[in-house]
Amino acid sequence: MIRGILFDLDGTLMDHRSAADAGITAWVSARSPGHPRLAEAGALWEALEEPHLAAWHAGECSWQEQRRRRVRAFCAELELAVPADVDSAFADFAERYRHGWSAYPDAAGAVAASAAYRLGVLTNGSQAMQEAKVRAIGLDGQVGPVLTGEVLDGHFKPSAGSYTRAAAALGLPPEEVLLVGDDLAKDVLGPAAAGMRSVWLDRHGIGQPPAGFPRISSLAELPGLVTSI
Repeated sequence: MIRGILFDLDGTLMDHRSAADAGITAWVSARSPGHPRLAEAGALWEALEEPHLAAWHAGECSWQEQRRRRVRAFCAELELAVPADVDSAFADFAERYRHGWSAYPDAAGAVAASAAYRLGVLTNGSQAMQEAKVRAIGLDGQVGPVLTGEVLDGHFKPSAGSYTRAAAALGLPPEEVLLVGDDLAKDVLGPAAAGMRSVWLDRHGIGQPPAGFPRISSLAELPGLVTSI
């Protein structure tokens, strides 16, 4: 029986990609108006997110240092001058990114419809930023605790410890918790390996999930799915 639901945040409750794409495109435009590769900025920035965040998750660098590395690598790719103050340059992007924070239209309804369950958010960003996102998109106090590796003993998705500790934070065993998210490795296969149920949110019609895993295209489908598991 499912008694708890964990939501991923970026790409599940909040439209991270649109905000990040708009933020980095504006950042490049401010530094190099008419840059010939401006249309590629969003995709290039996205490609740099995972490897540098993974280095931070692994303890290879600090949160701030992974940001610096991303800016330097991004500037090298677009042949932009590396800013003298890289921290301020990233802060400029971050402010533009924050302006774009918004919930998906189906998020609030799905959370409200799931109120009978123990709820939480399991996400891989920094604790302070992810909590700020939940407040900004209007779900503070509705979706349960925001859980990142910073409060889960250093365990980030897809580490098994992230799922077992997140379930414990809800006061439940993993097998009584369902995780819903858009990343197959982190939100579907990872939790399953730790004994947690999972469902793939495929907003963009990418394809079929691995055999045995449910797929939804909107969070509006979640309440009906949970009752059938």
